[in-house]
Amino acid sequence: MTTQGRPRGFDADEALEKAMRVFWAHGYEGASLADLTGAMGINRTSMYAAFGNKEELFRKALARYSEGPASYGVAALAEPAAQQVAGTFLRGAVLSATLPDYPAGCLSLRASLLGGEDGQVIRELLASWRDETVAGLTARFQRAIDEGDLPAVTDPALLTKYVMTIGNGIAVQAAAGTERDVLQLVADAALRNWPPI
Repeated sequence: MTTQGRPRGFDADEALEKAMRVFWAHGYEGASLADLTGAMGINRTSMYAAFGNKEELFRKALARYSEGPASYGVAALAEPAAQQVAGTFLRGAVLSATLPDYPAGCLSLRASLLGGEDGQVIRELLASWRDETVAGLTARFQRAIDEGDLPAVTDPALLTKYVMTIGNGIAVQAAAGTERDVLQLVADAALRNWPPI
């Protein structure tokens, strides 16, 4: 005969969503355990039991962010033409950085810009997370070159840096209060400088 544990008194999915928003607003090191548990509506014991320590909770929150607000990166790679890849990526950056009822900007940038030794593991995690996006875009732009969708002289790594830099700038400007329609104008301007075929 097996015994069942006590059922959780909270919705784990909702609690993770709230934790993601706290990390997004305050960064990794700026988000205290009191901030996290207060937002999640649970005590520390419940948090540790359901999600592990703060680092493990952040990893789960980043996965949720990747599958939700930051999923535009994966969607962009599926576009049929290189300029559409960039357009979808930059529109996604604008939308994600200006979501109503969410912190402005980018969770990844907020969590990795500042910090001491305690946050080094998280900064390395976020660098790897961004490197995956860079690798995906670079490979996609190389494919576009191979297919004749971009000029043969195009440097796919440099084009990726261009798109990523504009996307990161959009997130920083959003965090500073720039409105969505203005940021979209910036994204549109970047796309007007696209390499001619």
